Amino acid sequence: MNTIKATLTDKWKFFYGDVEEAWFKGFDDSMWEDVMIPHDWSVEAPFSKDYSSGTGYLRGGTGWYRCHFKLPEEYKGKNIRITFDSVYKNSSVWFNSYFMGKRPSGYASYSIDISNYARFGDEDNVISVRVRHEDIADSRWFTGSGIVKKVTLTVYENVAPLEYGVWLDTKALLEDAGRISARISINNKISNKTDEDKKVRVRCVLEYVGALSNVDAKSSIISKSLMEKGDDDLSFEQASMELFAESEIKAKDTVDVVIDGIVDKPHLWSADIPNLYKLSTYYSIEGGDSYLVDEQKTGIRVISFDPDKGFSCNKISEKLRGVCVHDDGGVLGSAMKQEVWQRRLEVLKKAGCNAIRCSHNPHMPELYELCDALGFYVMDEAFDEWENTKNKWSHGHNVYPPRHQGYFEDFPQWHEKDLVNMIDRDRRHPSVIMWSIGNEIDYPNDPYANPIFQEFTGNNDNGKPRQEMIYNPDKPDMVRLTELSKELSDIVRQNDTTRPATVAAAFPELSAKLGFIDSLDVVGYNYKEHLYEESHKKYPSKTFLGSENGHGIKQWEAVVLNDYICGQFLWTGIDYLGEAHGWPIHGSHAGIINTAGLPKAEYYKRKSLWTTEPFIKMFTERPDEEKAEWLYRTRSWNYEDGEKVIVKCYAPYFTDPEDDYIKDVKLYVNNKLIKKESKRAEDGSFRFEVTYEKGSIEARLELKDGFDLADICSADSKAEVLNAKVSNAKDSKASGSKTNDATASDNDDMISDTLYTSKPADHLEISVYDSADAITKESFEKASANMGYVYQVIVSLKDIDNKDVIFKDEEISVKSSDNAQILGLDGGDLADNTDMRSCTRMTYRGRSVIYVRRNSGGKIGLDISFAGDITHIEL
Repeated sequence: MNTIKATLTDKWKFFYGDVEEAWFKGFDDSMWEDVMIPHDWSVEAPFSKDYSSGTGYLRGGTGWYRCHFKLPEEYKGKNIRITFDSVYKNSSVWFNSYFMGKRPSGYASYSIDISNYARFGDEDNVISVRVRHEDIADSRWFTGSGIVKKVTLTVYENVAPLEYGVWLDTKALLEDAGRISARISINNKISNKTDEDKKVRVRCVLEYVGALSNVDAKSSIISKSLMEKGDDDLSFEQASMELFAESEIKAKDTVDVVIDGIVDKPHLWSADIPNLYKLSTYYSIEGGDSYLVDEQKTGIRVISFDPDKGFSCNKISEKLRGVCVHDDGGVLGSAMKQEVWQRRLEVLKKAGCNAIRCSHNPHMPELYELCDALGFYVMDEAFDEWENTKNKWSHGHNVYPPRHQGYFEDFPQWHEKDLVNMIDRDRRHPSVIMWSIGNEIDYPNDPYANPIFQEFTGNNDNGKPRQEMIYNPDKPDMVRLTELSKELSDIVRQNDTTRPATVAAAFPELSAKLGFIDSLDVVGYNYKEHLYEESHKKYPSKTFLGSENGHGIKQWEAVVLNDYICGQFLWTGIDYLGEAHGWPIHGSHAGIINTAGLPKAEYYKRKSLWTTEPFIKMFTERPDEEKAEWLYRTRSWNYEDGEKVIVKCYAPYFTDPEDDYIKDVKLYVNNKLIKKESKRAEDGSFRFEVTYEKGSIEARLELKDGFDLADICSADSKAEVLNAKVSNAKDSKASGSKTNDATASDNDDMISDTLYTSKPADHLEISVYDSADAITKESFEKASANMGYVYQVIVSLKDIDNKDVIFKDEEISVKSSDNAQILGLDGGDLADNTDMRSCTRMTYRGRSVIYVRRNSGGKIGLDISFAGDITHIEL
């Protein structure tokens, strides 16, 4: 029988609180709440100042889940497992009244084998899960509570791979007379659960399935140096291949089978062109019929980290343009869905982002699949703390006294199992390029110290009392971290030799002197750009990268101007819940897109650094708001007459002046040229101070002589430029203004951006995120028909002239038909403490995203109310 997988999404019962007898199969749970998985009970209750600021002022507690299901008779005698992708945290599992085990970690994926306890036919099966999250100050960021990721039932034959037991490694890329091939190994860890020795024949079928990027396949050939050798016939020949092996497996034993092969002219995977293959694995026992045991997407690629040349993929040097991300979804909490991550990643990709750091724990499996499909390099991270706890701020950031709860209690017993679990689960992904064993474990005096430094200042110590930044001999010695770093790095290398072990170091000024980085293959520095040159000289055999970085231009120049630095990871890519500075703020606004997945001003600053194709984006703010510009910059042109306004325009920024095609930016108010600027401000923008006049403000980007828009734009970029011009023309026509002969609409070599003074909101503009599934390539219509799919409905305020309304937010409400549930509305306002599950919320800067979950089949009706009017749409 082929391996069968089923996601256990519905038919779950939930009770908030502890019920000692709920482990019993016959327990009556009929009065419990019906829920769907994933489920996060933290976001289903109000915010409260009594909870921890670190975890977003949201509740923890204890909860129970129970799921009833039936298994057909044909599964009897098979190997049956249930896999939990993530349960936060301290989960204990029973199946049909049998205790199956527990897992303290809230991030580790784990499975239970129910083969010996399952019932078949008309008999009921019951999973009971107790989840305990009483220590709500256990993290520095929001974690959620409950079965926060999917649950999968898998039925195998009794000779089958171990879970995560099949994966492909690319050993080398080979060149022979300009002809490229890849040497691969397909690994099978095969388990024989029968009482007899078995002879198994393994057949692996590798089929090319393509890439999502609209790029000519020829451009994915290995390296520029190879392409320069004059081989004009670079067409791909091998779209599929089969590999075979045989092995004897003793009863109740496991064997490793490695099948080596050569792929001729492979379609190589990279972040730029994420070519994927489907790997299907079949077993045949004692010459019998073959059956499918595993099917996965994989990629052929080689990576390297060089102390002098940095990171390369397929022998092409690349800079990691990365962002750090936590795994919450705003109002969704930690009960994230693939489609929500896909929309976020697509937004990041358009800004030039090509790398994701999973901060500071393994993320949901679908995120890695999306990174494979969309093209992102991934730093997979295991821990935020080891043996000792870090400070957990529960009353506001750096407000003493901190709490000291967290994973450290479980680290001694569970660290190896959790680390190996991450490697085993995620090694099949070509996107994963390194294993991080920890984040800021060496943060000074938190709690480790050493007499070499009598005073410490960490990167996040603003407002700390002085006594917290001086050496205290009673605190644990940082030398201990060197021992643990070696132990964890060794575990990585024992389980995977194809990717480096790394860490995100917070205070290498001290820890590196004590040997903390000695055992690492790649060294990550958090906010230590000023140490790059010194460390490169001091540790010439080490490769360095920025594992956590600020958003400034200098931080980026420290990467692009130094070949030996692999790249950077911004803190952060997306705003997140928790790590709040104090009530009523319940999250961090460090991202370039907000919790609703909408781009912020900082997004376009980053796009200006990470992309080269022409664009211009304008934002405004008052002079007294400029120091906290992350919070205040908007695309509004509604101020008081005569008021001074700061205008910032973002356009591609070049570290090499010879690449810079921008002559200047001209600013027009009501079609009158008022200023032009050719020099950049400190943040890379073209900055203007203007006096407000009601009407319109337009920024025009002009090219230097010798540069032609047609030559510097890709097809996609040209389409965006054209759409922007059409949009500006429509807005101009709607407002009744006349454009002169220098406007973008009349000059094909002009890139422009226009903002208009708007009237109060008159109506809503509604759109639905409708991209096809990036992993399965199913159409939106087919993917969204699945139980539990989360629709993302984007709502924007418009005035009577159909112009964006940003200066004044409005309340909107939503109601769905019975076959769906409103999971919440989110505009990205981290000071809005409306209940997450509320169906009514204020927009934020004129926008909101409505999350609607499908609970059953059929068309979903949605009524969206604003100012007494109701707009009906169907999904």
